Amino acid sequence: MDIDEIIENFQFLDDWDDRYKYLIELGSALPEFPVEQQTPENKVQGCVSQVWVIYEKTSDADPVLKFKGGSDAHIVSGLVAITLAIFSDKKASEIIETDEMKIFNSIDLSEHITPQRSNGLRSLVERIKLHAQQALAS
Repeated sequence: MDIDEIIENFQFLDDWDDRYKYLIELGSALPEFPVEQQTPENKVQGCVSQVWVIYEKTSDADPVLKFKGGSDAHIVSGLVAITLAIFSDKKASEIIETDEMKIFNSIDLSEHITPQRSNGLRSLVERIKLHAQQALAS
């Protein structure tokens, strides 16, 4: 599912209880994150729940990065799904330039998740953008 479809679905749902259910659905739709990849190196620091992210990249000068992620918590898995929809399958330069806060604000996400989840989401985005910077540098 792409981010535009996710945004459209969020805008269709008026009630935040329904939006939380949708977040859980998004997280449930993520492919299961491989247990062997649930390592300290792949763990996102700064998240209350456990969150892991890995990526593959093309060998271009401005590589395309494809992310996979997972969490041990339902709502956080949904946040991971949204984040991957924003950044995965994009060129590294696009990832770095993306204004994720504009997207999060368009679905009122920042106002309806706890400060701990907001911090974790910020850590996940920082990790993804760091991977993009490293991919451009190599």
